[in-house]
Amino acid sequence: MKLKLERPVVFFDLETTGTNILNDRIVELSAVKLMPDGNRIIKTVRVNPTIHIPEDASAVHHIYDEDVADKPTFAAYSKSIAQFFSGCDIAGFNSNRFDVPLLDQEFERAGIDFDFEGVRFIDVQTIFHKKEPRTLVAAYKFYCDKDLEEAHSASADTMATVEVLLAQMERYTDLPEDIDSLSEFASNNRQVDFCGRLIYDDQNREVINFGKYKGRLAEEVLRQDPGYLAWIMKGDFTKNTKDCFTRIRKRLNERTRR
Repeated sequence: MKLKLERPVVFFDLETTGTNILNDRIVELSAVKLMPDGNRIIKTVRVNPTIHIPEDASAVHHIYDEDVADKPTFAAYSKSIAQFFSGCDIAGFNSNRFDVPLLDQEFERAGIDFDFEGVRFIDVQTIFHKKEPRTLVAAYKFYCDKDLEEAHSASADTMATVEVLLAQMERYTDLPEDIDSLSEFASNNRQVDFCGRLIYDDQNREVINFGKYKGRLAEEVLRQDPGYLAWIMKGDFTKNTKDCFTRIRKRLNERTRR
């Protein structure tokens, strides 16, 4: 295996009730833990989202209300899922923009304070789009010369994503083999938070990436507008985004006390 791992990487995919990170819920989670020795541990669960699965979502993943009516809720799975992900780096297809932040929201609803600090994220879609802009189905065909027969099944999509990354490592000899460098290559806009509300500038400073303060240094805004953090904390933002702003404010307070 060309990919050099210092610790396990969890590849995962979610099927959900929709695409709203704050309000939609998981109906299926499939994860493959790729170990440094090349072994794989697979975990797949179907979840009762406790809300109706819209017909347009079911038309994509073919999971309907009756399929999950007797399944445990995410809260029931949350501790075992957190344990499965603990101590691992995280990979997926479009995972940085969707799967990871939605999983984080589900953890928050379940009362699980999962620590993503220090996790390296590898979005295989980003590598693909930088090299060969297409979909996962096309990526699987292009890199693995296979047809993805069960597209939009979390298990099939996750397994295909593992194979695509390993094939990318073989095809592109310039791709870094260590997770730190690969994570950096596979990231978009050097995001600070999962949703890209904050990004790093060329000096690794957090910059606000939305609204009236877009393009301004977060530290500068928090210093000059004391009410901004309170607005963020009460606003329609993910827990991860709020945590990032809170850490910046805490850093400013510690600097002031010195």
